[in-house]
Amino acid sequence: MKGRRTRNEPTRDDRQQFRRRGPARRKVCRFCADKEAVIDFKDVRMLGNFLSERGKIIPGRITGNCARHQRQLTAAVKRARTVALLPFTVTSV
Repeated sequence: MKGRRTRNEPTRDDRQQFRRRGPARRKVCRFCADKEAVIDFKDVRMLGNFLSERGKIIPGRITGNCARHQRQLTAAVKRARTVALLPFTVTSV
């Protein structure tokens, strides 16, 4: 049964589509790399870098923050929202 394939076996064309690009670059925590950078809820410009257009907090796996600094960042964003420095949601007109 030379020409027969099983149902789940990919064809040659399918295998060529799934080539890997190579090793991905490791993301480095911005706050661990720069010891002078401090997470402060009053620094709205810095906190805005970690928010999406809709006002959601971007996860650490995307920003590259370590778990410790991601927790501090999340607390600072929530505190800034409570004090009305950052919006809870972005309203669309």
